[in-house]
Amino acid sequence: MSAPVVETAAAADLPAMVALLGELFAQEHDFQPDPKKQQRGLQMLLDNPAAGQLFVLRQGGEVLGMVNLLLTISTAEGARVGILEDLIIRAGHRGQGLAQRLLHGVLDWSRSRGLARVTLLTDHDNRRAQAFYGRFGFQPSAMQVMRLGLAA
Repeated sequence: MSAPVVETAAAADLPAMVALLGELFAQEHDFQPDPKKQQRGLQMLLDNPAAGQLFVLRQGGEVLGMVNLLLTISTAEGARVGILEDLIIRAGHRGQGLAQRLLHGVLDWSRSRGLARVTLLTDHDNRRAQAFYGRFGFQPSAMQVMRLGLAA
C-alpha cells in the first residue's frame, strides 16, 4: 500500500471530514457533534481558502485524518498567522505516527507561505495532546481563552 500523504481537501472529502469531526467533538468538552453545522463550516472554508485551509491525510484514496488551519493577521507579529484546529486521526488508525505526518504537513505548508506563528487550543486536561504538540515546539501561553456565543 502507498504511504499516507497530506493534501489540501476537496469537496469530495466532505463526508469523511464530517465523520471525523463527529469523532472529535464527541470527545471534547466544549463542543457537540452536529453534522449539518460541521458540513456548513467545512464548506465555508472550501469556498473561501483565504479564510483557512483544510488538509486531509490520505492513503490509497481513503481519508484517515484531517486538520484545519484558519488564516488571519496578527498585529503583534505584523504578519499572517495560523490557528490550528480539528486535528483528528480516524479511530483504528491512531498510534501509527499519522498525526505527526499530518501536523508536519500543515506546518511545512505554513512555513512555505510565510506564516509567522501557529496557535492552537487543547482541552486543559488533555495532557496527551499537550505533550504531542510540545514535541513540535508548541509552548503553553499565558493567555486565557474566553468565548462569547453569538448564534441564536
